[in-house]
Formats: sequence, structure tokens, C-alpha cells
Amino acid sequence: MRSVLSRRFFSSTRMALYQPPDASKLIFAPAGSQAHGQAEQFTRGKLSRADLDASPITQFHTWFSQAQASHLIAHPEACTLSTAELPSGRVSSRMVYLKELDANTSSFVIYTNLGTSRKAADIQSNGHAALLFFWEDLQRQVRIEGTTARNSAEESQAYFDTRVRGSRIGAWASRQSQVLAPDASVEGDDGRAQLDQWVQETEERFKDVEKMPVPDFWGGLRIIPTRIEFWQGRESRLHDRFVYDKVEGDGEAKWTLERLSP
Repeated sequence: MRSVLSRRFFSSTRMALYQPPDASKLIFAPAGSQAHGQAEQFTRGKLSRADLDASPITQFHTWFSQAQASHLIAHPEACTLSTAELPSGRVSSRMVYLKELDANTSSFVIYTNLGTSRKAADIQSNGHAALLFFWEDLQRQVRIEGTTARNSAEESQAYFDTRVRGSRIGAWASRQSQVLAPDASVEGDDGRAQLDQWVQETEERFKDVEKMPVPDFWGGLRIIPTRIEFWQGRESRLHDRFVYDKVEGDGEAKWTLERLSP
């Protein structure tokens, strides 16, 4: 009986420690699926300078391959792309899929609408962007900062050809990030009818076309890195962090490597 009462007391005391200080705190000290509690410690790995390759591109490929081979990460290619509009400085982020790691240009490539999307508008005013990969079950992050460039039409066509037909139709049909106006003649429509109409028109346009051309407003966006950080979680939040910074000079670019304080 005493042990049961002790457990109940400990449990109620622990929960009390993490109660919001006032009712305005809709979320306060969450811990995974628990409403309140101690956050998980990072104990699954460590990172030292001796573990790292001289090239951050090679090092990224190693970590990416390990994330794939672990079968713990459902989509190791999923990452956050952040861009910022100038002159306002407003930052926007979205989840995207990495589609290429190009050794020839040392660049990371995603594919997207480069005509009407918000990211396209941001990049037009500010050519800098950042990528973030978070492989939770390996307790690893990779942070990439760099400048942007567009793939050639030939490169974009080569990737476009690998997509399923519905996704190619969707690339042509969508005016990404544009407001969809509700159709008053369609009961309950919230704007989806307009998108469905564009898809129908695109399907009709390409109904007899097997090899669709890549849209001129769609294609590969390269992030050419100038800074890459590798982060390995450690206990007590004393993480291992190493950053590569590109140093431009005569001939091939070189990279410095330094450990950062957590």
C-alpha cells in the first residue's frame, strides 16, 4: 500500500511541477505524447572531429545514407526550406523533399513552382536560403545555408520525367500559393472547384501526350552551400556541433571546420 501511495504522490507532484503558471499557457513544458513532463534526453550518439570528412558534401552523403539504411527515418529526404523576402525581412518555411545531391556543383536540389510560389517571390528579392534536416530517431540535424540558382531546362526535364503522370499534371495545373476563389454556383465550395477545373483543363490539354514537357515556371532549385552544420544530440543538451564554412579562393573552394558550443 505504501509503495502505491508513494507512486501516486510522486506522479501528482511531478505533474504539479509542470502545470501552466496561468491559464493563458495553452501549451507548457510538453514531453512527447505527455502533456507535461521532462523532455527526452539525447543519448544515442556522439560526434567528434575525427568522425568527419574533410568535405561536408561527402559527410552529408554519409549521414543521409545512414539515415536511409537505419529504416528508422520514414523520409530522410524531407527537409525544411526557409527563405526570406526583402526588404521586409519576413521569413517563410515549408517542408520539401531533397531530390538531388549534386557532386559536380556541390549543391542540394529540390523541385518546385518557380513562377507563382511564395518561395519564388522570396528568392527573386533575396537569393539566400536555408535547409534543415532533422532525423529524430538518430538524434541528428543538418543545417545548410547558401545561395540559390535554377537548374537548366534539360536537368528539370530529366527529373520531371520520373514523376507519375498525376504529379506532372498537378505541376502544370497549380498556380502555387495563389488564392483560390470560391465558386458561388457550387454549393459549399471553398475554392477547390477552381483548382479542380484547372486540373481538368490540363488533363484535356495533354490527353494524348505521353512525354509532357516540363513547365517553364517549374523546375529544380539549387541551394549552393556556404555553411553546413552537423548536429548530434547529447545528454543534458550538451550537443556536439560542427560547422563547415566555405572559403573562396583561387581554384577550388575550401572548407574550414570548427566545433561550436551547444
